Amino acid sequence: MSTDTLQDKIWTSDINNQQDIQSPFDRSRTVRFYDTTLRDGEQSVGVCFDPDEKFEIACKLAEMGIARIESGFPRVSDDDTKAVERILAAGLSAEIWGFARCVLADIDAHIELGTEYLLIEISTSDLKMEAYGFTREKVLERVVNAVKHAKSNGIKKVNFFAVDSTRSDLVFLKSVYEAALDAGADEISVVDTIGACAPEAVEWLIREVKSWAGETPVHWHGHNDFGLACASAVAAVRGGADWIQGTINGMGERAGNADICEVALALKCLYNVPVELDLTRAREVSKLVQKAGGYKVDGWKPVVGEYLYTRESGAVANQFHIPAAIEPYSSEIVAAERRIVLGKKSGLSNIKLKARELGLDIPEDKHAAVLAEVKTISVKHSRLVNDDEFRNIVANL
Repeated sequence: MSTDTLQDKIWTSDINNQQDIQSPFDRSRTVRFYDTTLRDGEQSVGVCFDPDEKFEIACKLAEMGIARIESGFPRVSDDDTKAVERILAAGLSAEIWGFARCVLADIDAHIELGTEYLLIEISTSDLKMEAYGFTREKVLERVVNAVKHAKSNGIKKVNFFAVDSTRSDLVFLKSVYEAALDAGADEISVVDTIGACAPEAVEWLIREVKSWAGETPVHWHGHNDFGLACASAVAAVRGGADWIQGTINGMGERAGNADICEVALALKCLYNVPVELDLTRAREVSKLVQKAGGYKVDGWKPVVGEYLYTRESGAVANQFHIPAAIEPYSSEIVAAERRIVLGKKSGLSNIKLKARELGLDIPEDKHAAVLAEVKTISVKHSRLVNDDEFRNIVANL
C-alpha cells in the first residue's frame, strides 16, 4: 500500500460523520474476530474440508490477523480429530478454540487433544429446547456441569454460547448466562442462530447483556437469513460487543454467517473503528476457502469479488482516471487490481484504456470501428472480449 493515509483511500459519504451516527462506538477498543469457517462454515451444504485443507486455511487465517480460530468439532469424524491435532501443534499466532456441546464426551475429546480454549453451546430458546426435548432445568444443569468439567480439567478459557439467544426468553437467558459465569465461564456469546434479529434489536440486546455481564467479554454470532448479518455485526459493536464471530465468504448453514472481512471493512471505512484484521490478505484467503469448499462466490461480492474493480461500462470507464468517482474505497485496501474489460456495454474510453494497457497504437479515427467489432463479438457470444481477440481486431483494421 502507498504511503497515503488510510483516510485518503476512503471515499464514503460525509453524512456518515454525523455525531449521532459515530458517537456510540467505543474506539478505545480494537474489535477482534473469532473465525468459525472450519466448523460453522463447513456446515454449508455440500462442503467438506479435508485435514490438509483445514490446516492450510487455519494458517492463512492466522496470517490475516484473525485472533481466534475455531479448529473444529473432533467428535464429528477422525478427519476432524486429525485436523484439530495438526492445527494445535502448528504454534500459530492465533488462539485455537474448540467447539463442544454441553456434553462431557465432547469436552473430553478436546481435553485429550490438548485444546486450551473451548466454546461450549446449548440451546436456550423454548423452541429449540422443545425440539431437543430439553427442559429449562435440564439446560441449566448441563451448562453448569459442562463448564465446571472443562475448567476443572485444564481448559484455560470457556466461552458459553447460548444457541438461539435472540429468540430466548430474556429472563431465562440471563439466568443461563449467570449460571455459566458462576460455574467458571470466562466469556459469553449472544447468538442469532437463524438470523431472526433486526440490527436495531441486536444493538439493544448486546447493551442489555453487557449490563448483566459486567466486565465479561461478550461475543456476537449472527446469521444472514435476511441479508443483514454484516449490519447486525456492526450494530453489535455499536452496542458494545467485544468480539465478532463469523466466517470467510460468509459461509454457513442456510444463508450463511456474517462475513468477517465485510464486517471489518465496514467498521474501518464507515465508522473509523479499529479492527484487528489485514484486509490486504482477504482475497487470497477467500480464494483458498472457495477452492477447498468447491464453490465460487459472486463476482460482485464485497471485498473479495472478482469484478469489484473491473470496469466494462463505457460511462464508468470514462471516469477510470479518478478512482474516487466510481469506487467507495481504494483497491489498495483489499489488494485488488483495477482493470478495464471489453464487452457489450463498453465505450470509446474502454478502447483507449485497453490499448494503453496492452501497448497498442490505435489511430483515434479507428476507435469507433474497433468498438463496433468488440460489441459485435460480445453480443454474438454473450461474453467479454479477451485481450487476444482485441489484438486481432486491431491487427485486422
